[in-house]
Amino acid sequence: MNFGYPIPIFRSFDEKKAKEFYIEFLEFKLDWEHRFEAGLPLYMQISKGGCVIHVTEHHGDSSPGSSIRVEIDELDAFHQHLYNKQYEYSRPEIKEQPWGRDMSIADPFGNKVIFSQLS
Repeated sequence: MNFGYPIPIFRSFDEKKAKEFYIEFLEFKLDWEHRFEAGLPLYMQISKGGCVIHVTEHHGDSSPGSSIRVEIDELDAFHQHLYNKQYEYSRPEIKEQPWGRDMSIADPFGNKVIFSQLS
């Protein structure tokens, strides 16, 4: 019996803001999006390397304020890349932790993606 990697589900309230944050700022790729019909809430999958996240506007799929930790091997380079974008809503910082180094970034809906370079 094999288990796959978990896929976190983040709650979103605004498609435009979600895509601006995840696709434009963090540069995740939009893998697919689904609506049961036009005008209904969006459910989409985004990915970057081996990191896969589902983002949903559906009530009950997830609660805002969730956090995930994503391992990254070149935290300094990613931090500098994001900083150079001068994104209006986020200026992430790297913090030293007992287990390594973290860069925590909150999305517009209160969810956090913590990029970690472990010791």
